[in-house]
Amino acid sequence: MRVVVIGGSGHIGTFLVPRLVRAGHDVVNVSRGQRGSYVDDPAWQQVRQETADRDAADFPDHVAGLGADVVVDLICFTLDSAVALVERLRGQAGHLLHCGSIWRAGPSVKLPITEENGAPPIGEYGIAKAAIARMLKEETRSGGLVTTSLHPGHIVGPGWAPIGPLGNTDPAVWRTLSAGEPLDVPGIGTEFLHHVHADDVALAFEAAIARRDAAAGEDFSVVAPSALNVRGYAQIAASWFGRTAELRPVTWDEFRRSTDEEAAQASWEHLVRDHYFSIDKARRLLGYAPRYEPEDAVLESVRWLVDHGQLDVAVPLTV
Repeated sequence: MRVVVIGGSGHIGTFLVPRLVRAGHDVVNVSRGQRGSYVDDPAWQQVRQETADRDAADFPDHVAGLGADVVVDLICFTLDSAVALVERLRGQAGHLLHCGSIWRAGPSVKLPITEENGAPPIGEYGIAKAAIARMLKEETRSGGLVTTSLHPGHIVGPGWAPIGPLGNTDPAVWRTLSAGEPLDVPGIGTEFLHHVHADDVALAFEAAIARRDAAAGEDFSVVAPSALNVRGYAQIAASWFGRTAELRPVTWDEFRRSTDEEAAQASWEHLVRDHYFSIDKARRLLGYAPRYEPEDAVLESVRWLVDHGQLDVAVPLTV
């Protein structure tokens, strides 16, 4: 099939596009053309590159003109943009797959969170992702375009900073843990963070394409088989440097006073949601079988950053 991937040079596309090529598909990557993939792969030599601006008025026409059997949209963030693409592809493409987010669910009420029991979303980003997922489901169930939405957790992989144990990307956290110094933790550190390796997300998209009938009109949480809470994550991460994490509970007010404002807000946004998701539906309908536990995915990312001189740590990794 001809598969058009919108935003294929990013985190997920880095792994998804080569997977699709190796599966025998004719792949077109649509991007602004500003960067290459995070990981080199010879499969990219077989990919047609199309330059287009997602915000341009003629973007849906541009995508429709590529003659895709399948369109994978990895960079849609507003309902209006999603609707415009659906209306243009209706009757032309056979399957539209959308990349959502676990933030379409709000702060946890019952764990694990399923596709059915998630709390109402909070924040502009989560609200928009939830609205897009509802629209896509209604589109398919009303007899329109066949769609599927997949909702990754905190995406991890080589080439970029992971969401760390405090729910932010502040590199100072890794320096503190690697030095065995006290780490201020807001609260008692029981909130969950649910990561997923970018290649496991790519695996889920590939499975949804291959199992179109099972995926039609459905939504799926795409995360690692387990989740880490703050204190467990910190202890595991410290052990990579031969250290034991010394965690110092503080109030949120104290944490905000001692932490960079942007990093503190990111911590709040992640930890207030306290997300831990079930992948039972994706396993049952798509055969989704993620390869990475969350700590293994994060370690791969941290190792890459250290090896490439992009993360300052007190001692070398011991694993």
